[in-house]
This record gives sequence, C-alpha cells and structure tokens, in this order.
Amino acid sequence: MNKLIDFVLKNRLLILVLGIFVVAGGYFSYKQLPIDAFPDVSPSLVQVFTQTEGLAPEEVEKYVTFPVEVAMNGLPNLKSIRSVSNFGLSVVNIYFEDGTDIYFARQIVNERLTEAR
Repeated sequence: MNKLIDFVLKNRLLILVLGIFVVAGGYFSYKQLPIDAFPDVSPSLVQVFTQTEGLAPEEVEKYVTFPVEVAMNGLPNLKSIRSVSNFGLSVVNIYFEDGTDIYFARQIVNERLTEAR
C-alpha cells in the first residue's frame, strides 16, 4: 500500500491526466444514456368494456365475461387476462408482454371480439 501511495505522490501529473480522462469518459457516457425523464412504465393493456342492461353479476359473468375471456386465450404475446363483472357491466383487462405494439394488440383483440360475437 505504501508503494502505491509513493507512486501516486511522485507522479502527480500522470494521476491528474488519468483523472481527467475518467471524468471526461464518465461525462460522455452520461450524455449517451437512453433514459427518459419520465419513463413509460404502464403495461401493454387492452380493456374490453361491455354493457348489458338488467343482468345480475352472475349472469354477466356467465354470458358476457367468460365468453370474451375464452375468445382471448391464445393471443400472441399474451401475459394474463383479468376481469370484473358488475351489475350490467363487464370489464376484461388483457395484458400483453412488455414491448408488444399496442396497436397490434388492439387489432388482434378486435379480431377475436368479432369472432366471439
């Protein structure tokens, strides 16, 4: 350890130049980072809302929510499907893997919905 300290004290100019290179390299790397100020952390999600009048939650689940869920199974890049059935309202959330184009996801969900009708 003493040899290292002696070397640094004897070669101050060399250590100063190395320090400047390290600082300059760090600044250059910092400027090249592909980081947004506010990154988008929202999942790739398509929501299907279906309104029905006069149906109880059990009937909405049986006649609306479950058939939509079954139709959505097997979509490419599908991560998970979650749903909520209330009085006269069915909400199906279809989550896709990160990086999936949201317009592609909407298109394939729309195609499957037309088949489910």
